[in-house]
Amino acid sequence: MILPDANSEHSILKNIKQSVKNNLPFILLIVLLFSFRSSVADWYHVPSGSMEPTIMVGDRVVVDKSAYTLELPFTDVVVARTGDIKRGDIVIIDSSAADTRLIKRVIAVEGDKVALNNNVLFINGEKAALTFSNEQVYSEDILGHNRTIALNPIPSPAKSFNMVTVPKAHVLAMGDNRNNSVDSRYYGFIPVEEVQGKATSVAFSLDTHDMYLPRKDRVFVALQ
Repeated sequence: MILPDANSEHSILKNIKQSVKNNLPFILLIVLLFSFRSSVADWYHVPSGSMEPTIMVGDRVVVDKSAYTLELPFTDVVVARTGDIKRGDIVIIDSSAADTRLIKRVIAVEGDKVALNNNVLFINGEKAALTFSNEQVYSEDILGHNRTIALNPIPSPAKSFNMVTVPKAHVLAMGDNRNNSVDSRYYGFIPVEEVQGKATSVAFSLDTHDMYLPRKDRVFVALQ
């Protein structure tokens, strides 16, 4: 049995300490960067078309993780409430029901009464106004909010639901691609603690149908 050399161990520890000291600015930068991404801002790769035409497959979406809460880095511990989730917000959801992350639009918040009749939305007694744009694209206006949605001809079992009331500390979220989105109509109301942040813009986009080349018209595009 060969015992470790105390001088050798001391030399190794000394070299490690010296290496850390020499690279301390870089180490601090990495820690700050990951802390920033954990608590303040991040980006999210969009793998599906459930939010088309607002968000395309291949978009890299910038997420403001401090829009609603401020958390300790690398934890789910909330240290401050920074804002309220609003109708129309596009949010990242760490969904326990779906067992994955989702990106959807908040349609209704706590206390709202919501119904859907053949893809026509009703909130608190107001009926959404749908204006045809082109092909399967429509402009939807309701309660002062306007967004572009897709109503493709694919038959959807979720194109209608009876009036429901959003419970406390929950939201109802749907994709803008109404007939091609698995959302609150399938998973139920979303607990607000599962909302991880607000999607604010598209940083850049790669066209999955064109050898992943960048889409020049989708660089730093604000989301509405």
